[in-house]
Amino acid sequence: MRDVNHDVPAPHRRSFLKYTGALGAAAAVSASLSACSSGPESTNDTGGGGDGANRTLTAVIGYGNDGSWDPTQTASAFCMAANNHIYEGLLDTDPISREPYAALATEVPKDPNSTSWKFALRAGATFHDGKPVTADDVVFVFERILDPDTQTLAKGFFASWLKEVRKIDARNVELVLKFPFPDGLSRLTLAKIMPKHVFSKPGAWDDAIKGKAIGSGPYRQTAHHPKSNTTFEAFDGYNGPRKPAFRKMNWLTIVDAAPRVAKISGSSAGAQIADNIPYANIGQLESSGLTVAGGAGMNNLFLMFNTKHKPFDDVRVRQALHYAIDTGKMVEVALKGHGKAATSFLDESNPSYRRAKTVYDYDPDKAKALLKAAGVKGLSIEILAVNVSWIVDCLPTVKASWDAIGVRTTLSPQETTAVFTKMDQKQDYQVVAAASNPNQFGLDADLIMHYNYGPENLWMQYTRWAGDPVAKALFKDMDRATREPDTARKKAMVQDYIDVVAEQAVLYPVVHNELMTAWDPKRLSGIRAQPYPGINLLQAKWA
Repeated sequence: MRDVNHDVPAPHRRSFLKYTGALGAAAAVSASLSACSSGPESTNDTGGGGDGANRTLTAVIGYGNDGSWDPTQTASAFCMAANNHIYEGLLDTDPISREPYAALATEVPKDPNSTSWKFALRAGATFHDGKPVTADDVVFVFERILDPDTQTLAKGFFASWLKEVRKIDARNVELVLKFPFPDGLSRLTLAKIMPKHVFSKPGAWDDAIKGKAIGSGPYRQTAHHPKSNTTFEAFDGYNGPRKPAFRKMNWLTIVDAAPRVAKISGSSAGAQIADNIPYANIGQLESSGLTVAGGAGMNNLFLMFNTKHKPFDDVRVRQALHYAIDTGKMVEVALKGHGKAATSFLDESNPSYRRAKTVYDYDPDKAKALLKAAGVKGLSIEILAVNVSWIVDCLPTVKASWDAIGVRTTLSPQETTAVFTKMDQKQDYQVVAAASNPNQFGLDADLIMHYNYGPENLWMQYTRWAGDPVAKALFKDMDRATREPDTARKKAMVQDYIDVVAEQAVLYPVVHNELMTAWDPKRLSGIRAQPYPGINLLQAKWA
């Protein structure tokens, strides 16, 4: 493929993490992004009144809307959810099953094991500015993703298996694969097709980061106010498979739990749906007539160890600290029963799940024995933690558990940005506790594991573990699994290397929890709670 966008410098690693949301959906983003707004709207503003079919749907999202909106870069919960309504991939996926369906393309390839997938674009598909969607737009996006000189988050989802994308004619393209990779079909939703005539202009990718969004999807963005709200309107030119049911939508960003719950509560509720509902408010909302449903998935509290800081270079110490945690108490007290202790890196609902050979059931005696075998005594630990509310709720259980085995523990919750700034600056640390949910990218175990583990992976740079002989062998096993053509064999290979990840416990989940969504069933139908942050309203409608 020819190289593009050499005039656009690859973002600095800190900026890249900040913009992609890899710091977590709750990460604070520079206030300079507000410059693209004419000023914040009140979160009491529902974006316009109207009645009947023309009334505005108001949603409350518990994550910031001031992360990157560039679909090739973002991992921001708000922005990814919004982009799923604004943009289309050649294929998109069902928000729950993650099965691919034809979006901009006219059909799903009949042979997922082929190394050549040909797609015809939907006749009459147009961008929100009225210009037609063409093969040039498709090639433009994939060239950006695969360009070795342009650092994007999406590159990690495609570069290992996708060789190039070719234009056949104005409405037909071919994807050429390096080897058979059926999982790639569902990943195509992560390559949102963007208009070349807009985003090839100088500075346009910076505009995309700040919130400029022009796609071919059922809704067009009408206003964007960072730290306040983003508004949408049904796109009259949309002729695709999932028609817009709402004339207008207003998505409010309310990160603090109390005002978020208040916005959907009571007779004066200003919104019809909200995500990220605190467990403590479920009963209150249900008693007022709302439906509250959870999605169980990869959402997790994980521990990450600095393997260059003794004694965390010793696998026995890392294992001991996991065995010591009273996960049953954590699920009961902090998560109010809406979670499970991790029994694999993957959650139990993942299609590739298998109980790991090493499972960290609560065993303080085993924890003490492992520390003794490692020659460790009088250990003191400061846990550097993100201040996401449910993580903060879980931390006292970790401290009490470690204190109980003689490990003096100090909790240090901080803003997410502050935590990972220290990581980027290579400051010394012992243990990090944070939240993660790769399910927003899909259920594909290969994707999930490579998002967390790999020789050049940011997480592995933080752990300082990539040079370890066990790590080098693991990464080779992971790459072999990626290339394995037999589905059953590949699944077994993934499960086998996850056993290594579990045993090593360098970056590993403690608990997986449910994410709760609440909505008014008298006003909305077709809502399905998803197991990752955000909402999907492409199959919802007024009740």
